[in-house]
Amino acid sequence: MSLDNRPVYTGGCQCGAVRFRVEGALGDASVCHCRMCQKASGNFYLPLVSVRGAKLDWTRGAPKRFRSSNAAWRGFCADCGTPLTFEAPDGIALAIAAFDHAEEIAPTVQWGTEAKLPYVDHIHELPGEDTMADISSSSYLADLVSYQHPDHDTEQWPPEERS
Repeated sequence: MSLDNRPVYTGGCQCGAVRFRVEGALGDASVCHCRMCQKASGNFYLPLVSVRGAKLDWTRGAPKRFRSSNAAWRGFCADCGTPLTFEAPDGIALAIAAFDHAEEIAPTVQWGTEAKLPYVDHIHELPGEDTMADISSSSYLADLVSYQHPDHDTEQWPPEERS
């Protein structure tokens, strides 16, 4: 919480070149299945949350922007490609998974369902395994070292040494 008891959220891209801070209540959280959001995220859909009415600050770097239509811009990290923003005339929305604590932001509506991929509603029926369950066929997992930015603010990134 901020000094005036407003909620504070932080987040950023995969490599840490772009970080943000949102002070104030978040707006509507959604997933969008439209084809533009699929392409912008390289995924089945794009989970977004509105920050309209809250204070958004870019605390490290800033997104590069692509004009995806006559009404919207998409912001992303120019270094690692992480999708970060959807910017429209009615405000900015941030990618939910870019938040440090994305588990706190649950979507409440789906948009663009006309483009929903036919198998999306059945993904939860697929068998699930922990990452390390695949170590026998993917031995590199045993020595995996993540170079992704951690889910919290850092004074400096990347660290001086990487092994």
